[in-house]
Amino acid sequence: MIPTFHGLETARRGLNTQQLALYTTGHNIANANTEGYTRQRVEFSTTNPYPGTGFNRPGIPGQIGTGVTAGAVSRVRESFLDAQYRLENNKLGYYSLLSSSLSKMEDIMNEPTDSGFHSVLEKFWNALQDLSNNTENSGAREVVATSGQMLAETINYYYNSLTRIKTDLGNEINVKIRSINSLVSQIDELNRQIAAIEPHGQLANDLYDKRDLLVDELSGLVNIKVTSIIPENYGNALPTAEGLYQIEIVKADGTSYSPQATLINVDRASGRTAISEIAVFDEYGYSDTLRGNVAYVMVGDRKLTDLNFSGELAALIESYGYQTAGGIEGLYPEMLEKLNKLTYAFASEFNYIHQQGFDLKGEAGIPFFLFEEENPAATIRVHDEILADPAKIAAAGSPDGGSGDNENVKKLADIKSQDFTLYEYVKSGGTLPDGMNGSIDSYYSSIIGNLGVRAQSANRNMENTQVLVDSVENNRQSNSAVSLDEEMTHLIKYQHAYNASARIITVLDEMLDRIINGMGTVGR
Repeated sequence: MIPTFHGLETARRGLNTQQLALYTTGHNIANANTEGYTRQRVEFSTTNPYPGTGFNRPGIPGQIGTGVTAGAVSRVRESFLDAQYRLENNKLGYYSLLSSSLSKMEDIMNEPTDSGFHSVLEKFWNALQDLSNNTENSGAREVVATSGQMLAETINYYYNSLTRIKTDLGNEINVKIRSINSLVSQIDELNRQIAAIEPHGQLANDLYDKRDLLVDELSGLVNIKVTSIIPENYGNALPTAEGLYQIEIVKADGTSYSPQATLINVDRASGRTAISEIAVFDEYGYSDTLRGNVAYVMVGDRKLTDLNFSGELAALIESYGYQTAGGIEGLYPEMLEKLNKLTYAFASEFNYIHQQGFDLKGEAGIPFFLFEEENPAATIRVHDEILADPAKIAAAGSPDGGSGDNENVKKLADIKSQDFTLYEYVKSGGTLPDGMNGSIDSYYSSIIGNLGVRAQSANRNMENTQVLVDSVENNRQSNSAVSLDEEMTHLIKYQHAYNASARIITVLDEMLDRIINGMGTVGR
């Protein structure tokens, strides 16, 4: 026979389970605007039916359900979307920082404008042309001297401004390193808290959310691979337990370093975790304050010389400068090197030709520009004697050419369109830096053109990646975010189910009252 109180137990289970569902729905509604929160749901499952299998089972027509139970309170989250989001977020971090670095460089170079290097250089050439038409005019000589000094100061400004930005990038690298280490430490602490909950057969849903939010943030800084590990000795963990996160830095293409560069390592047997801090070292061995270009990155005791791990940190290193087998590479070191090359080639040729001429007094020309060969762009300036006395500008081609001799100043003006390979300085045995092609104008134009192309490419990649990140995030939110409309629907559904279970208890109570108090009273 079916037990008399069978229905009461079934209704009680319904009350308890629907009540838990109501509480979970309330939790979802309360966290509708909480960043990183994943909506939760109660996993309903039927309890074992009555009677069970056995030789002495009651002879009734079939098994009768015994009600419902809450199997677990789980998160509604898709791990594939998480992995896809972190991949795209890593690319977005890389292109965003790269775009920002190139934008700062474009602001400094300031081309094409009236105050840019090209405009100042044109004014200098025009001043030389005016001097060639009237070599004895003191005003024209004064303009050449001041225009030359303006050109030198413009080069100085470019070099010093780029150097300051490079220094700022180095400081930002240190900030990102501290952020990475902080995030890794927080994730590891959440791992430990989760490891204290899961072995007892519970799911740490809110801790999962906090951990995933930190991992999302970490993915923008450096490319990572996240592996969820269930330790062998893990108590009574549920099959749906997410386990502990093991995190390693991987290359931009997703392949692991050999050996692995692990930020958080999880022992598969015991579940113990260990973290490895990350540090960046420059060519002089400094890490706290970078003084030179980046040489390598340390992850614990793992040395990484291949810095192709994408993310904001990689973009900063690529902008700041880093060592390779072929020398120093990076956005800012390359631009500084090009400025030095341009300055050295221009000033060397200009000085050589200027020293072949003669001033108004018939004396041999002195160097027009002074600079240090190790760092010409930062140190170039017009000779103090020429600034003090523009008559020392060697415009004449011979000592007895007179004030109208303009042979040498015409040669100076011709440098504008002269190919580097045809420089008199080179013919005399001087050497120019490698990679000097074309004239000064064309070489500088190629520098600005290349900068514009790289900046445009970085901006386009950033915009495209932003679209992908938004798309993945929308998909993720549509799956995991709290919808108030949906939660209100669930609220009504669970409320009615709760009321119906309570109504069943009322009906059963009336039945039992009839059985206990009404049966057996016939004839009274």
